[in-house]
Amino acid sequence: MQSLWNEETAASFAENPLEMRVYSSRLLGREPSLVLHGGGNTSVKAEVANLFGEHKPILYVKGSGWDLATIEAPGFAPVCLETLKRMAELPTLSDPDMVRAQRAAMSDPYAPNPSVEAILHAIIPFKFVDHTHADAVVTLTNTPDGEARVRELYGDRILIVPYTMPGFVLAKVIRELTRGVDWSQLDGMVLMNHGVFSFADDARASYERMIELVTMAEDVLTKAGATVASAPPESLVSGGAAVLQQLADIRRAVSRARGVPGIICRDASPEAVGFANLPNVADIATRGPLTPDHVIRTKRVPLILDTEPDVAVSVYGDDYRACFDRNASSGLTCLDPAPRWAVWPGQGVLAFGTSVKEAAVIGDITAHTLRAIQRAECLGGWQALHEKDIFEVEYWDLEQAKLRKAGKSPTFAGKIALVTGAASGIGRACAEALHTQGAAVLALDIDPAVEAQFTVADLVGRQCDVTDIQALQAAVHETVRRFGGLDIVVSNAGSFPSNSRIDEMDSSVWEHSLQINLSSHEQLLQCCIPYLERGIDPAVVFMASKNVTAPGPGAAAYSVAKAGLTQLARIAALELGPKGIRVNVLHPDAVFDTAIWTDEVLENRARHYGMSVQEYKTKNLLKVEINSNDVAALTCALAGPLFAKTTGAQIPIDGGNDRVI
Repeated sequence: MQSLWNEETAASFAENPLEMRVYSSRLLGREPSLVLHGGGNTSVKAEVANLFGEHKPILYVKGSGWDLATIEAPGFAPVCLETLKRMAELPTLSDPDMVRAQRAAMSDPYAPNPSVEAILHAIIPFKFVDHTHADAVVTLTNTPDGEARVRELYGDRILIVPYTMPGFVLAKVIRELTRGVDWSQLDGMVLMNHGVFSFADDARASYERMIELVTMAEDVLTKAGATVASAPPESLVSGGAAVLQQLADIRRAVSRARGVPGIICRDASPEAVGFANLPNVADIATRGPLTPDHVIRTKRVPLILDTEPDVAVSVYGDDYRACFDRNASSGLTCLDPAPRWAVWPGQGVLAFGTSVKEAAVIGDITAHTLRAIQRAECLGGWQALHEKDIFEVEYWDLEQAKLRKAGKSPTFAGKIALVTGAASGIGRACAEALHTQGAAVLALDIDPAVEAQFTVADLVGRQCDVTDIQALQAAVHETVRRFGGLDIVVSNAGSFPSNSRIDEMDSSVWEHSLQINLSSHEQLLQCCIPYLERGIDPAVVFMASKNVTAPGPGAAAYSVAKAGLTQLARIAALELGPKGIRVNVLHPDAVFDTAIWTDEVLENRARHYGMSVQEYKTKNLLKVEINSNDVAALTCALAGPLFAKTTGAQIPIDGGNDRVI
């Protein structure tokens, strides 16, 4: 591991210990093999003037909810150092009381809650303290003779601490272990099965001691030939329809067990597939996590997909509840029994989350875990903490408090949607509205601009000609491959041909309108049905038109296609209802913020009716203007719980059209 320290950059923070702490913390956070997604802790001690001009010693320690990779000065909680030291002298202190006392000792009431390791950081007699969950060090400790290996590697320069529950108890244990110890002779501490500390009065010295300690552990693993399996490229498959349908089945089973819809992040890399194909994977993968901190995100063990998904998830749930019964004290409530990651032989590793972000975080942790497992196996065997120790962290009151603070989930959290015609107008508004309400969305359009418009992990744009059946199939497959399934389809793509009376119409206009406004929707639905029937409360919304119920002269090609689309939706509702798939239709009219309504077109139409543009926009019974966001809001309602028991409906959104009524 290489030091990332830049003396020129660091020099600008020389007079500000907190800014220096931010700088070196971010260096640690940039390295995933040191800390992952909120893991690790850092602190700095400083003299700070209070309201009366008195200088008091303060411990700035990483606040709850902050990530070392991106932490800023407000992410450090300022706590009275003397109070923390006095707390360390107490004979006992419950975790809730510790949290309250630490918060009461803060000099800034608006700062985040201090780390549960604040007391430990306070009693370490150095200005800068760094704590990481370095993969290499924890891998060494998670072996049968881990303590001996660590002691042989580091000698007297580090303190070895037996695994102890984080928080007040750990601080007390280390305080007792170090009575009479000359701290100046120590470069750090190794907490068995947990992580590593380094410390110094200089930020660079503390940071580079961490790098050195971790590098030494990495060298041991390298010299021992600790390698990981890697599947040959020719054995890797992206997944055809059969595999993707299995993936959707897995998602449905896990979502049902968790009680909420979920996303799957699939790792089909050579390393993940190589691990999944190990003959003893069911044994080594289920011995426990890399570090107990991970259990809150990953649970203690993964799901092994060695049988049908429903059966495998059911057995996993039974085992989880049995583990709870073995270890729970009175007053605890069993959490959901759904797995958070899975080993899928032949296919790789899966991570389950209620959002793309959560699934990606679990996927990252899992990737580091499977490497550590295999490296430890090369050193005598992977040996994680005992079940009881892991259980106590998963059901630790402080961790449960974090879960209880979680707000209400968005309507479509964990749902997966596909929207066509999404580069502008109604389609774009629908994609954005679904995403805002929590859905992961793949947005399609023939306009390549859609790919630049939607670029976040859970809102992705793809160029696609919906009249090309192969392109449609590929888009549906990408949706399932990327997110794990499909729940919502907004079939919106279409075009409005130039007005032409029947006796003057070119046959190509008629054929093109039928192709894009009718046939492409049938082809999309056909591609989606195998995944919708495996979806969570699946729903389809077809975007038709006022012209279905109130056609006008000169629009035969458009009106007939939209009428056919409506009839397609009615039949689909009949056929798909028994599968639990809802199919409904919207009939928008006069949605003027779409691409077809240019200023010139608006002015011409208004002039035709002898109206101003504003009068023309509101020429409905309610005298209101309809825009794309209005249509998107109703689309979300149709796809959501409000219309959970409605199918086959046709709903106008036009402000009230007397011809329709």
